Amino acid sequence: MESEQKRRGVGARAALRVIHLYQGLRRHQVSPCRFSPSCSVYAEEAIETHGILRGGRMAAWRIMRCNPFGGHGVDLVPLSTGTER
Repeated sequence: MESEQKRRGVGARAALRVIHLYQGLRRHQVSPCRFSPSCSVYAEEAIETHGILRGGRMAAWRIMRCNPFGGHGVDLVPLSTGTER
């Protein structure tokens, strides 16, 4: 885990801290998210799996789709193929 955190860039670590802060503030509230896992969990996994640029784009797209006219249901982060880097 320690080596995993060292490989993450400053931007990814900062984004993950913001996500964790948001999750902590909403801990005892019902999630308004239409998807499973919630958008913040999806963003966290996307950034950890794909990095700040690609993972951030995936998270932003997911948040834009999470609206009354968007989709719903299970939406998991695609696995990394290892060729992105």
